[in-house]
Amino acid sequence: MGQLLYKRVIIKIGGESLSNPGGCGIDPLRAEEVAKRIAALHSQEIEIGIVIGAGNLWRGAEGFQFGMDRARADHIGMLATVMNSLALADALERMGVVTRVQTAIEMRAIAEPYIRLRAVRHLEKGRIVIFGSGTGNPYFTTDSAAALRAAEIGADLLIKATKVDGVYDDDPHKNSQARRFERLTYLEALNMKLRVMDSTAVTLCMDNHVPIIVLNLWDAEGVERALRGESVGTLIAD
Repeated sequence: MGQLLYKRVIIKIGGESLSNPGGCGIDPLRAEEVAKRIAALHSQEIEIGIVIGAGNLWRGAEGFQFGMDRARADHIGMLATVMNSLALADALERMGVVTRVQTAIEMRAIAEPYIRLRAVRHLEKGRIVIFGSGTGNPYFTTDSAAALRAAEIGADLLIKATKVDGVYDDDPHKNSQARRFERLTYLEALNMKLRVMDSTAVTLCMDNHVPIIVLNLWDAEGVERALRGESVGTLIAD
């Protein structure tokens, strides 16, 4: 694989990655595809933490647009991230990869409570840690949870794995002339309001000097190349 520039990483994955394109729910075959990509990285002795969203199961924004209490809508989303975390953990375990699911909201019957030092110890022992239920608080996205966990565990890099190959100045699916950025500073990403990650997540990474790479999850070698320091996707850093 070549020389790695990063040893410990957080990978933020959208919940939609576990469902068929345009669909919803959890597709075991898609979960297996995601797990294969993560297992390939894990075999290179990279310490991996994962934060997964809930967009395939629930979007809180849709709930409170119809008058639902915002906090309650967000709590439903947090529970949905745990379902996705368990599905991904199961797919990884079936490939022989040892995982631990930790949740910010305690549910000890199915997962460990999030404890920072325990999570770090799992990573040091070669286990993949999947962080569920976001930050445990409403009004925060799973992007913010990924940035928070990256800072807490001392991650060298936060990877946002999406369905596009970087950050664009417009939606590349709607505008064929959209321009992709190879590199941005944190302040540029914030000031340009590119919506690659919410402002809280970007600010957390900026304050704690955690670089962000936005890339395509489905690019077979994209993540590995990024970890070697090659120009892949969009780098957001100082």
